Amino acid sequence: MSSRPGAVVADLRSDTLTRPTPAMRAAMVDAEVGDDVYGEDPTVARLEERVAELLGHEAALFMPTGSMANQVGLRLHAGPGQEVITDHLAHVLRAELGAAAAFSGITTRSWVADRGLLDVDTALAVMVPDGGAYQVSTACVVVENTHNFGGGTVQPLADMRRLREATAEVGVGVHLDGARLWNASVATDTPLADYGACADTVSVCLSKGLGAPVGSVLAADAARIQEARVWRKRLGGGMRQVGLLAAAGLHALDHHVERLAEDHARTNRAAEALAQAAAGTVDPAAVETNILVLDVGAASWGGPAFVAAAAGAGVLGYPTGPRQARYVWHLDVDDPMTDAAVDVLDGLLRRAPA
Repeated sequence: MSSRPGAVVADLRSDTLTRPTPAMRAAMVDAEVGDDVYGEDPTVARLEERVAELLGHEAALFMPTGSMANQVGLRLHAGPGQEVITDHLAHVLRAELGAAAAFSGITTRSWVADRGLLDVDTALAVMVPDGGAYQVSTACVVVENTHNFGGGTVQPLADMRRLREATAEVGVGVHLDGARLWNASVATDTPLADYGACADTVSVCLSKGLGAPVGSVLAADAARIQEARVWRKRLGGGMRQVGLLAAAGLHALDHHVERLAEDHARTNRAAEALAQAAAGTVDPAAVETNILVLDVGAASWGGPAFVAAAAGAGVLGYPTGPRQARYVWHLDVDDPMTDAAVDVLDGLLRRAPA
């Protein structure tokens, strides 16, 4: 939502709204830089090496946006006339404006997934590894972890491993949209490399819960990353002295990963409180990370109307459907702000809309 009331109690529209901390700003100012298009920015190189190591891949490439990281990742798997399959709520389908088709000629198919949870059997049933001359061939399966529109859902590692084994047997790739993979790792105490091993390509975002001002990273084997560098430039993503931005990412990796548990705790506390306000609005057991999706329809609200009413009282959110409202916790939302936001949302859920 773009409109903002005069007094904001808590801005919970997205964890993309985080602002660089003073320490992060200082790290950016002090960063050593070079021309990254020529591969000469030392701070970018350190960030790429760090992320590749964390994810258990050979190499990585710094990208200006998460959408570009995803789209380049898909292009490494699929070309014109091939398809990518994923669930119906996936970010690559709902929030990247048809980029796979517009830029790469890639088609997509999907299946309905409860809260975005990976359904391995359905994915394998949808997949057509070799369509021959009469059907579109599946080149890649996309898994999103955590799942944004699913409500911060964490994908079970066992299911991701099973999918990876099955797709590898038939030559189909796996792309992991790990924009919030840090949240999944912290919530389950799972090493990032364990998730990274379940995909050929992995994108991770630095500008959501980690609080960097911009940037994502794509990880893969060295050959794919070399090709990704060409596609990044072709799509207009070549950047120059961006060690200033990479330094923010490195600072975030050092200081902002473990603290994601605080966001998760506040989100769960809000879910527990709001579940008592209106039955069926939210299941606290399904709130695993920092995203809270309320089924405000259960309280006779429409999603957009509820979000507008809450914004009028200073709590900003995002309508994700005709009866859903999403609220996302992040490092700029503390305990007092959480308590104030819960009071506003609780009050709205306890009364019917005007």
